[in-house]
Amino acid sequence: MSRSHEAFVRAKKRIAGGVNSPVRAFKGVGGEPIFMERGQGAYLWDLDGRRYIDFVGAWGPLILGHADPDVVRAVSEAASRGLAFGAPTELETALADEIATAMPSLEKVRFVSSGTEATMTAIRLARAVTGRDKIVKFEGGYHGHPDSLLVKAGSGALTLGVPTSPGVPAALAQHTLVARFNDLESVAALFAQHGQDIAAVIVEPVAGNMNCVLPIPGFHEGLRGLCDRYKALLIFDEVMTGFRVARGGAQALFGIRPDLTTLGKIIGGGLPVGAVGGPARLMDRLLPDGDVFQAGTNSGNPVAMSAGLATLKKLAAPGFYEALGARVRALAEGLSGAAQRQGVSFTTNHIGGMFGLFFAAGPVTRYEHVMECKVDRFRHFFHGLLAEGVYIAPSAYEAGFVSSTHMDQDIAATVAAAERVFARLPD
Repeated sequence: MSRSHEAFVRAKKRIAGGVNSPVRAFKGVGGEPIFMERGQGAYLWDLDGRRYIDFVGAWGPLILGHADPDVVRAVSEAASRGLAFGAPTELETALADEIATAMPSLEKVRFVSSGTEATMTAIRLARAVTGRDKIVKFEGGYHGHPDSLLVKAGSGALTLGVPTSPGVPAALAQHTLVARFNDLESVAALFAQHGQDIAAVIVEPVAGNMNCVLPIPGFHEGLRGLCDRYKALLIFDEVMTGFRVARGGAQALFGIRPDLTTLGKIIGGGLPVGAVGGPARLMDRLLPDGDVFQAGTNSGNPVAMSAGLATLKKLAAPGFYEALGARVRALAEGLSGAAQRQGVSFTTNHIGGMFGLFFAAGPVTRYEHVMECKVDRFRHFFHGLLAEGVYIAPSAYEAGFVSSTHMDQDIAATVAAAERVFARLPD
């Protein structure tokens, strides 16, 4: 009996579902979750001492790998000065400066404690600024779990087959309109019908919670144009893509200037942080200068700010993203080649430091393409890789992540392991 099994039995007695985020429970792939004990660089070790090449990266934040020495040092030094103050610190301004330098659309930011808080605040601010109630989101898009956004959601909700959660009032859900990612006509149709009532469009510029789906050319330009025409705000949810696909996020990569941006994950260096940002004319509507309420006891926590600041400074190194992108490309191409040699229908998407794996012929550009993929084959693939010492997301609907600590030998070992697993997949 493994120590992970014993730990899961104990956890289920005190923790709802035995986990503190649903996708961790392995419900999407079967079996029981692996309990991790430590991480270093590109690797994780479980309670039984087994080592895994990690492509989850704490779901995206660990772009520098586990326990980066500079980040750990910054956290230790900050913690030695005090864990929290509930008062302003200069660290908050330093991190805000670093973000604004990389993302000029964020003239001002407000730090919160999670991506969910960030999107919730962005939606509230958009409604206040426009005086409208309706929000457009995309099928399979996940923006945390505010009630307004748990309609046809991705991530854990999609993994568990519950894309719309009980407990969300129908009166609130009716203000959320759902369009199809990469289908500009579906968005235009909603604006044609509800244009005077739409406060904002919120979108993951690269969908990462129905796996990794890239925007087709012209999609984001079309969203920007529709929002401008109908005087709605465009919200880029860059909780996942911010500092992951490029230093300036997806908005820099695609040349789009959103009205509001939400961030998380990497800006906390692995600690709980979120942020919403945009031009001063919008952000100044938040209390205390404006009238839109937002507050948080742990917002701007000095330890988290230190971790984020140490991380972002290292990402400014020349060539960082070129090297990271090359590793992701090598992984994606290697896996595709291995599948082809074994006669397995398989495709990959990748951009910057993130990737997606699909058991389908491809291309995968829309939610319906994702839903047509062979999930049973993914389950076998996941457990096969796990047995080979490779840890990918325990869900067919989650993106994967590469860090700067993944070396050529890690990519080669992963591709070789995948080919062995492809060879023994059931039909």
